[in-house]
Amino acid sequence: MSVVAEAFALVFQPYVLLVILGSACFGMFVGAIPGLTATMATALLVPVTFFMDPVPAIAAIVTATAMAIFAGDIPGALLRMPGTPASAAYVEDAYRMTRQGRSEEALGAALVFSSIGGIFGTIVLVTASPALAEIALKFSSFEYFWLVVLGLSCAIFVSPGSVPRGLISLLIGLFAATVGIDNPAGEPRYTFGIVDLLAGVQFIPAMIGLFAVSEVLRSVVTRQERPRIERTGQSGIFRGQWINLRRYPAQVVRGSMVGTAIGALPGAGADIAAWISYAISKRFSKDKDKFGTGHVEGLVEAGASNNGAVSGAWIPALVFGIPGDSITAIVIGVLYVKGINPGPTVFITNPQMIYAVFIVFFLANLIMLPLGWVAIKAAGTILSIPTRVLMPIILMFCIVGSFAINNSIFGVILMLIFGVIGFLMEENDIPIAPAILGLVLGPMLEQNFITSMIKADGSFLAFFERPIAAGLGLFTIAIWCIPLIVLAANRRGGQGTPGENIASG
Repeated sequence: MSVVAEAFALVFQPYVLLVILGSACFGMFVGAIPGLTATMATALLVPVTFFMDPVPAIAAIVTATAMAIFAGDIPGALLRMPGTPASAAYVEDAYRMTRQGRSEEALGAALVFSSIGGIFGTIVLVTASPALAEIALKFSSFEYFWLVVLGLSCAIFVSPGSVPRGLISLLIGLFAATVGIDNPAGEPRYTFGIVDLLAGVQFIPAMIGLFAVSEVLRSVVTRQERPRIERTGQSGIFRGQWINLRRYPAQVVRGSMVGTAIGALPGAGADIAAWISYAISKRFSKDKDKFGTGHVEGLVEAGASNNGAVSGAWIPALVFGIPGDSITAIVIGVLYVKGINPGPTVFITNPQMIYAVFIVFFLANLIMLPLGWVAIKAAGTILSIPTRVLMPIILMFCIVGSFAINNSIFGVILMLIFGVIGFLMEENDIPIAPAILGLVLGPMLEQNFITSMIKADGSFLAFFERPIAAGLGLFTIAIWCIPLIVLAANRRGGQGTPGENIASG
């Protein structure tokens, strides 16, 4: 108990609390700007943490990350421009709710259930870190291959519209992911002699182009003002969330559990967690047809999954020193600089430090509620800005965000190219979200497939020889087969109907 008391003393100091508050505001700001991700917020904080003690340094990163993951939902709901890749999973529902005058309900759901998911993930982090980390360590390239295929499959089946159009979008993203020299063979592919393409298609400019620039182009082509959106009352952010909690308790728990479990897998992170949770929500929902039309259920489950994954990613990082995502990879580097070696021994040598991290996680997810309320209210003024004024401002932020990735004008060119592609896709009713996931997971899919085939000497049966891999593989194949079986059954049932009608006639 003395260790816990010492941890509380380390956290509840005026300086540490001030750092938490400042980092929360910083993370909220960065996450709300399309193109500036939670990873970028963490990277920008690293130079500042060099001048801090270990506890405030880690507290700054934990708080900024949690805020940035939620804040990515704000531009997604208001402008259909997800601030983070995870927000892209349910951006259609969030934006449709805004168009229906329910922006504060959508953002309130994202805020409340992100906080709940983060707290759930923290409880798991505190109570079950060693056990979950041991499961995560059993994941090899075979398991990761099936996990990625599962994520890609989810992108197809949860996309609005028909499955073939979702598949076309996914293939566009996967093709873009093959560009460059970052592949197992180390050979330049589809670079056409352009040196800048050797590094591949940068994800952030592509995402900004597909979502944001395509929206700007559409507003220019149609020359129509956005439909007036009725603003809800001041208590609209939290007004209906208790009802959502009572209506979707299973979705909240399931999203939190899936997010935490996927976050604990090294290299997975909140992006895959959000997509898989949204897919699960749609698969088991009683209102499947409402998804993509402004239905809050997907936001509830995927929102809880987002921040659950943020907490879950710290499980392998703290227990075994293996980063769960890019953010915890940065954190491990900061811990080494501070003279703290993450791993099993850290629970013995620096237990007060570990408990202090746990306390900071709880504080970060609690402080998210009031700060998120302020951020939503401040961002809500965007709805009253005329399109002719708003769109040039958005385009300016898009250009800045795309240029800032590598301080290169090529990022801006990529953004414009993908903006045109996104505009053409939507004009032909091809969803954008699967393309984004294909671009994100494409390199991971290829790398794990090639690595697995090398291990197995070219045998495909090796993908089913390990228990976890076999379970994931069979589950993924079942997802593919069930819609085909249902379609065949419906057609078979429909064949008897005309005969019956003829007989009755």
